[in-house]
Amino acid sequence: MVSFNEIAGNTLLFFLVFGMSATVDIHMLVAQLKNTKAISMGVFLQFFILPLCGFLVVKFFELEQSVGITLLVVTSSPGGSYSNWWCSIFNADLALSVTMTAISTLLSVILMPLNLLFYCKYAYEADVVQSLDFNSLFVALTVVISAIGLGLAASAKVHSYRFNILANRLGSYAGVSLVAYSALMSNTGGETQIWEHSWQFYVGVMLPCLVGLFMSNILTSFLSLKKPERVTLSVECCYQNVGIATSVALTMFKGDELSQAMAVPLYYGLIEAIILGIYCILAWKANWTKAPKNVSFWTMVATSYEVLLAEHADLKAIEVSLPSHQQDVNEKVNRAGDTIYVKYNVEDDEEEDFQMVNCMCIDLPSHQTKVASGYQLPGVSESEVYPGASSPWTECFSPTTTTTMQ
Repeated sequence: MVSFNEIAGNTLLFFLVFGMSATVDIHMLVAQLKNTKAISMGVFLQFFILPLCGFLVVKFFELEQSVGITLLVVTSSPGGSYSNWWCSIFNADLALSVTMTAISTLLSVILMPLNLLFYCKYAYEADVVQSLDFNSLFVALTVVISAIGLGLAASAKVHSYRFNILANRLGSYAGVSLVAYSALMSNTGGETQIWEHSWQFYVGVMLPCLVGLFMSNILTSFLSLKKPERVTLSVECCYQNVGIATSVALTMFKGDELSQAMAVPLYYGLIEAIILGIYCILAWKANWTKAPKNVSFWTMVATSYEVLLAEHADLKAIEVSLPSHQQDVNEKVNRAGDTIYVKYNVEDDEEEDFQMVNCMCIDLPSHQTKVASGYQLPGVSESEVYPGASSPWTECFSPTTTTTMQ
C-alpha cells in the first residue's frame, strides 16, 4: 500500500523536475547532449570519483559497519534532483544539469549496484544489494524521467520565454516545499540523533563531499569547460540522493546500529547543503555563474539568467537587399545555416564605383523566434550580452543599404 508520505514526496519531486526541465530551451538541451566532454566527466565524477572517496574514507577511519555501509550507499547513489534546483537558483548551467540528471538516473540502475557490490565486499564483506529497495528506485526513476520528458515537451510546444520563467518559478517553489517536507519527515524518526558521535563520524561523513567538490573543480578546469559547466558538474557530483541510503539503513539494521546508520544520510544531507551553498555563492562572486557578481544576492537567486540570456542572444533576422551580381556577395554561415556576417559591394550612383560594406549580424537564429518574456536582464550590460559590439546591429546599416526587420 502506497503511503501518503510517498505520494506527497513524489508529487513535489515531479513538479520540481518538471519546472526545471520546462525552463530549458530545447535547442540548448540538444546542444548539451552533444557536449560529450562535459557529460563524460559528469558521469566519471558521479559514479567513480565520489564512490571511491567514500570507500577510502571508510577504510582510513575504520568506521563501524553500520556507518560505513550507509556512507557507501550515499556516495554510490545517483545525484538528487535537488541538484537542478541548486543550479537554477545560483544560475549555473541548468541545461547541463537536467541532462546529467536524466543520464545519471538511468545509469544508476546498473552502476549503483556494481559500486556497492565492489566496495562493500572489500570494506566489510557485506552484501548490500539485496537490501536495496528497487521498487522505490524504479518509482523515482519513472518520476524523474517522465517529469524531464514532459517538461522539455512543454518548453518546445509553448515556445515562450515567459513560460520558461514561470516554469522555473514553479520548480523553485516545489523545491522549497520539498526541502521543508523532507526536514519535517526527518524529524519524525524518533531515536535518531546526529550530535552524539565521535569526531571520526563527522569528519568521515563530510570528507567525500569536500574531496568530491575539490576534484570536480580540478578536473573540469583541466578540461577547460565553461565556468558555469564546472559549477554544474561540481554540484552534480556532490549532491546525493540520501533517501536511498535511508531506506537501506531501515532494511539492514536494528536497534543502536539503526540509529547510527540513520544519522549518516541526515548529517550528509545537512553538510552537502551547507558546503554547496557556500561554494555556489563563491562561484557567483568569482563570475563562474551566468549571474553577474554586481547584482544583489536576492536579485541573483530570484532571476533566471539561463532564460533571459538566451532570450537576449536570440537575435532577430535582418533582411538585406543585396546587389544583383552574386559575385559581389560574400556570406559566411555556421553549421546550422545561421548567417554570421555578410560582406557585399553596394553601388554608389554618384561616384559610379563600389564601396565595401561589412554587415556583422552575429548568430542569427535559424529556428523560429520565441515569444518574449517581458522581463528585463538585471545587472548585465549590452556589451556583455553581445561581446565585442556596442549593439547587436553594429555595422549592419549604411546609407545605401535597405533593411527590413522580421
